[in-house]
Amino acid sequence: MLLESSPTALPPGPSMAPGKQVAAWIFRPEALMERARRERGDVFTLHLPLGPVVTVADPALVKQVFTGDPDVLRAGEGNRPLEPVVGPDSLLLLDGARHLRRRRLVLPPFHGERLRTYADDMARITRESVATWPRDVPFATEPYLRAITLSIIVRVVFGIEDAARATRLQDLIPKLVPDGGFSSLLLLPAFRRDLGARSPWRRFLAARAAIDALLFDEIAARRADPDLAERTDILSLLLQARDEDGAPLTDHELRDELMTLLLAGHETTASALAWAFTLLTHVRPDALARARDDDAYLDAVASETLRLKPPLPMAVRRTAEPVTLGEHVLPAGTRIAPSIYLIHRRADLYPSPRAFLPERFLEQGTETYAWLPFGGGIRRCVGAAFAQLELRTVLRAVLETVDVTAGGPLERTRRRAIVLAPERGARVRIADRA
Repeated sequence: MLLESSPTALPPGPSMAPGKQVAAWIFRPEALMERARRERGDVFTLHLPLGPVVTVADPALVKQVFTGDPDVLRAGEGNRPLEPVVGPDSLLLLDGARHLRRRRLVLPPFHGERLRTYADDMARITRESVATWPRDVPFATEPYLRAITLSIIVRVVFGIEDAARATRLQDLIPKLVPDGGFSSLLLLPAFRRDLGARSPWRRFLAARAAIDALLFDEIAARRADPDLAERTDILSLLLQARDEDGAPLTDHELRDELMTLLLAGHETTASALAWAFTLLTHVRPDALARARDDDAYLDAVASETLRLKPPLPMAVRRTAEPVTLGEHVLPAGTRIAPSIYLIHRRADLYPSPRAFLPERFLEQGTETYAWLPFGGGIRRCVGAAFAQLELRTVLRAVLETVDVTAGGPLERTRRRAIVLAPERGARVRIADRA
């Protein structure tokens, strides 16, 4: 066992027992990270459900991690707990040459003019949903926002047009994602135990098998579609993608990428939208009209929401050999995590860091290693541009359709699956616009 005085010891962490840190990470992760930085500075070790993680909140060191040798700082190994959902062939779990090949295949559909063609469908799906929202009573928006982002994934990304198949998939997906609290531990190896028909892991496996059957059927049908070359949904574009040797993605690779897009683009965007409505209605109700009428300001609202309340609090790498990080020499096998949450709350980067001030992004824009909701380096989220378009489009469609006001007190943060979301579901009150 490494001693703390050893040059390869992990940096000290907060003055809490490891078990209490695990519980805090599940139920009050923001408070845990802030306490650790307050007590230990910008590099510290947290004891989390997946084991000790060296957490980094210094911009220079974060840049070092994101731009370091990817064969040494392995993001795929850092994301390994997600394998039960996304599968072993997911872009998130690949490292080295396999990651680079896959990234080149997956990235093109998420960039350029093609993205703009998706905005109309996103807006239509949003308006259809808003028509069903309760009027003039407080209600939790987050379930409705998750339904919107899931529908966008199923129809715009997967391109599923069969209504029965789309509905079936939308019913199954929530059964795959832990709702929060201790259920967030379900994906860790120690909890993957089949204890009978009612056990969480058995239910997870059944939902995953049913989803896989639907996705493989859709992939087979799409491969056989004579109009495949004319389609614009992302699954159809991925089916047509070829690497430098002319090889396509296999069915299993496609399935894993679809599940990756689902996990990375469904809960995260819904959480960001929920926080946007929470912050606008409670903190800056004066900004609602401007967000509706001014596209540049709407972009700034989206950027500031992702700064103040990033859905994912950190990005994990696992070292393949010893790494020097500041004054610390970390052994091979160490998990290192740039803290997105803490970087976003540095006063030297963002004056009045706890304030919700969209105006700051009208003046300076976003900076590569100061604004990190989508990670950084060659592992930056391939769907970042898609997610930002979706965030702006859904916000605009809601604000153009209804007037939104606060529906209760300002909410604290709770963990939902892998994301951090408003504790009571982002409660608001809406009324049809005159």
